[in-house]
Amino acid sequence: MSSMLFAWALLALLGLAAPCSFVVPRSEWEALPSECSKPLQQPVRYVVISHTAGSICTSPASCEQQARNVQHYHMSSLGWCDVAYNFLIGEDGHVYEGRGWSIKGDHTGPTWNPLSIGITFMGNYMDRLPPRRALRAAQNLLECGVSQGFLRSNYEIKGHRDVQKTLSPGNQLYDLIRGWAHYRE
Repeated sequence: MSSMLFAWALLALLGLAAPCSFVVPRSEWEALPSECSKPLQQPVRYVVISHTAGSICTSPASCEQQARNVQHYHMSSLGWCDVAYNFLIGEDGHVYEGRGWSIKGDHTGPTWNPLSIGITFMGNYMDRLPPRRALRAAQNLLECGVSQGFLRSNYEIKGHRDVQKTLSPGNQLYDLIRGWAHYRE
């Protein structure tokens, strides 16, 4: 665990961390500068859960690298202004800031992008679930979004496949999120 992540975890445990301080900022995972500027109107009503369907990452170092890989693909190969997602969840149990709470993502198409926060789990969850620490990180992020006014208290969770023709977020993760309190088909 990097010393910065250890410090955040310790501050959070002691109740001294700023709200949502468990989110790894772009500077920590060495994101390229964003070229995006379209704001996301808040508080947001919808959250779309997806998976990258790519490689998993299980340590801060590997998850930071995986976040960079996803961003590189989205910017260099697809020509997008940044990584598509607002947040990325690693199997290390950390949340990696993508576009963040305030910038519109490119995760779910023109209808849903302006209305939703895109949270993706890094890995493929067709045949297995993310570890509990990753699921807990997503739940903490959602609670943070509500407490900070980024998400409506009555927000709705959608699986990526609920709003686009795709297998994302994978069969196992999709079955799980359908049991979450805020899930709506």
